[in-house]
Amino acid sequence: MSDIDLIKQIAEETISGCSKWLWDRSRRIVRNCELICRLGEVVEANLPIERFCLIAAAYFSDAGYIRFAESGKCPNGVVLSELNFNDLRKFSTQIVSDKLAETDIESKIDKINKIIIESGTINSKLAEARILSDGRGLEDMGAVGVFNEFRKYAFHDDGPADSLVGWKRRVEYRYWQSRLDESFSFESVRKIAKRRLETAEIFMSHLADENFGRDIEEMILE
Repeated sequence: MSDIDLIKQIAEETISGCSKWLWDRSRRIVRNCELICRLGEVVEANLPIERFCLIAAAYFSDAGYIRFAESGKCPNGVVLSELNFNDLRKFSTQIVSDKLAETDIESKIDKINKIIIESGTINSKLAEARILSDGRGLEDMGAVGVFNEFRKYAFHDDGPADSLVGWKRRVEYRYWQSRLDESFSFESVRKIAKRRLETAEIFMSHLADENFGRDIEEMILE
């Protein structure tokens, strides 16, 4: 078994038993990171990327939610809004250290944890951390981002009207624009995030129309 296959197996055994949704998210973050590495901007920059450590960090970057759920503070499942990013990184690196100890890849633990920690640092000089940060950032944008937000609202028994209030608040405070301006290291990823955000905006506009019955009103006025 290759080291990549081994890290995937360990990650799946660790994460999927706690949350199918979290395992799905982890695989998507890995996929994002692998594809970002193939972008022209990244290839041309000739960055020193240790692929195995990047992939391992991507698999475990959100694993800290498991430790939070096991603590009993989130008994009904893993919800992103319930844990701040500093605690998430701390818990995630603890899991990496625990699960990879006494394996053939134990020597990589420090580098993997460094990537996870620095992925939350603006302007990290570590190429793998920048890629992971961008790969995770795309999770908040577009259709996937809307799905993740709805999941949180549903967990708290909130409905479409509540999600529209939250969306409007973020727009008014320029949250999304700030994310686009400040949260991505690579310009090409920022462009992808912008396109995904435009998709989300279209969806939320349709949701508002249906929630307030605007389409019915239009039919009345025809």
